Parts: sequence; structure tokens; C-alpha cells
Amino acid sequence: MASSITSKPFLGATKPNSSLASDLQMPSFASLHISIKQRTHKKLQIQAAGSTFGNYFRVSTFGESHGGGVGCIVDGCPPRIPLSEADLQVDLDRRRPGQSRITTPRKETDTCGIFSGVSEGMTTGTPILVFVPNTDQRGHDYKEMSIAYRPSHADATYDMKYGVRAVQGGGRSSARETIGRVASGAIAKKILKQFSGTKVIAYVSQVHQVVLPNDSVDHDTVSLDQIESNIVRCPNPEYAEKMIASIDAVRTRGDSIGGVVTCIVRNAPRGLGSPVFDKLEAELAKAVMSLPATKGFEFGSGFAGTFLTGSEHNDEFYTEENGRIRTRTNRSGGIQGGISNGEIMNMRVAFKPTATISKKQQTVTREKKEIELLARGRHDPCVVPRAVPMVEAMVALVLVDQLMAQHAQCNLFPINPELQEPL
Repeated sequence: MASSITSKPFLGATKPNSSLASDLQMPSFASLHISIKQRTHKKLQIQAAGSTFGNYFRVSTFGESHGGGVGCIVDGCPPRIPLSEADLQVDLDRRRPGQSRITTPRKETDTCGIFSGVSEGMTTGTPILVFVPNTDQRGHDYKEMSIAYRPSHADATYDMKYGVRAVQGGGRSSARETIGRVASGAIAKKILKQFSGTKVIAYVSQVHQVVLPNDSVDHDTVSLDQIESNIVRCPNPEYAEKMIASIDAVRTRGDSIGGVVTCIVRNAPRGLGSPVFDKLEAELAKAVMSLPATKGFEFGSGFAGTFLTGSEHNDEFYTEENGRIRTRTNRSGGIQGGISNGEIMNMRVAFKPTATISKKQQTVTREKKEIELLARGRHDPCVVPRAVPMVEAMVALVLVDQLMAQHAQCNLFPINPELQEPL
């Protein structure tokens, strides 16, 4: 049996050196074809789908905004963990539409069902299927979008990539896809809490021009109850009212605004992450930037750190009474060299204004005709309040995946107790 790899060459590329095997060409990232030379001469085409996340704790999401429903398949979940629909419903209720006047008015209970991977209230180690039905669809609201592209939305790029798209609700580009992320993230958060007492908490730190001061939230003590005490999910009551007023003002005008979600991680195990390409903050950046409407990511001191000198920015080490190494400051954000050091992780995620608004905008049709579009449908005037559980979910998924990797590589054999801590 012989094999060959062939592809369409890059634009402007020359043919490979004749000294190479005649059936081998440099592969193109656009499409990769692998043919196995057997009697059948079948061709296997490999294409990236983009709906699966993780290496050891693997999550695949499925479904469209106006299809029968949405959900996820979680593969690699450890066995013997108590799990029920109620464990997932808490975070799904925080994500669901129609929960307040500053979110989309679409009415969905987002009631989930677990259809596999759990027996008598315990995970079995086999794939877990979670499904949430869609019950409040209004496909007729998207009649105009079937022929014209909404500015800054995924309508045009989906057509450019696939040549076809689900018009109603935006299909997979809708934030409704994140239900599968939040459900699987709830499982990940439960594993982290049970294993190491790790807590992932996110909150809204900016809405448009209302910015929460950095020193107004104590990351050592901020709680879920404080964050959930108001509809905008800001733990500071004074700034929460200002944020709500800002969203109300733009909502009545049929416009939208963006903001920032801050996420912290307490009690994260040390040693998570890997050098070079798989640094922990790089994995976190990819995870949260895969969420809809994200436009920026900062970790630790972020861009503000560029205004400091090395002596001002460095986190000096010291030894606690119990012999544990700590840092006096935490501008690194709990990660150094791409590996967690046990301090509180902190990151910020920027979300753009919602693309679909109730104002007339200039656009083009599929036939490339310039027109004026007034989009209909039900959409959030500001996505950040509902994005809080989404950010938590993606961070938790990264940490569980990295925890499994660390256990497999560095804790498979006895550790070096002089330098390592047991997981």
C-alpha cells in the first residue's frame, strides 16, 4: 500500500523540486487530500469543522438558532462524578434570553436534558449528550436577511466560505450556539471545584463608557452572590446602576453597545499549561476569543503593563510560613512562562456592540446590489451581561483540559516533592 498527499498549490508557488517524489507536493491549508493507493483508489478529504474544543476533555457543540435545538457532546469526562440536569441549569439560566429588560426579549426556558453518559446520577466516563430544545422561533423576522447581509455580522462571510447559510437567527453564528459551551462548562467547573477547590468567577467591568475602577473589586473575596445581585452582573452596586442606565438609553434608540467581562480563577493548581506553543494564557485567549462578538483579550497587567519598567512590573518571590513559594504582587496574572503559579488568574475580554440593530444601515444583497436594510428580530442591546457565564465556561474548559494533561504527563510517576506539589 502506498500513500500520497496532493493539494492545490499556493498562489504564485512553483512546482516542487523534481528530485522529490513525483506524487508529493507542498500541502495547502485550503484543502488537503490524502489518497490511499489500494484496489478501490478511494480519496479521503480532510476538512476542519471547528465545532470541537479540547484534547482530553473534548466538547463538541451542535445545533442552530432556529433549528430543533442546540446542545453538546462531552467526551473524556471522568467517571463517578455526581451530575444532574440541575447542575447545568444554574448556568444555563444565567445565559438564557429574556431574563431582564436589558437582554433580548426572546423567551426560552433553555431547559436541558442529559441523554447519555450519566447513570443513577453519576457520570460513567462515556460521552455525555446534553440537549436544549428551541421553543420560541420567529423565522419570518429574518426575511430581509435572506437576501441582504447585516453589517458586521457573519452573514456575508458564511456565504463566502460555504456558499450557503442558515438565514433564520444566523444559524451557527448565533450566540445560541453557546448553550453547549455553558452546559459543558458547568460540568468542568464542578470537576475543578471537587478536585482542587478551584473557582472560576466572571463579572462585567465595563459597559460602553462606564468603566469599573480596578481597585473597586477584591478578587480574593468577590462572590457569585455579589455579581448576581443585579441584572448587569457588576459586583459594584453604584457602577451597576450606571451600566444599566447606559444600556437602557441605547436600547430605546434601537442601537447597541459593547463592554468588557473580567474573569478570575482562584485556587488553580500549579503547573497547568505547557511551554512555547501551548502556554496557558494562549489557550485561554483562543478559548474566550472563540465566543461570539469578542474583539480583545488581556491577561494580567495586559496593555497597561507596557507603561511600566521591569523593576516596576516584576512579581517578586517570597516564601510563606508553610514553605510555599508565592509572589508579592500579581501583575503576571497567575501565569509565568505559560504555566500557572498558583496565584489568582485574571483576564479581561472585550465584546463589541451587537451587530444586529433596529436602525437602517447601508449594505448589499447576495446579488451585490447596494440597498438600505432595517433588520428585525430580537437581539441584546448589550451582550456582556449574558456573556459572563459564557466566559466562565470557556475558562473552565481550558483548565480541566490542562489539568488532565498535567496529570498524564507530570503526575503519572512519583513527583519531585522538593519542587512539585501533588495535584
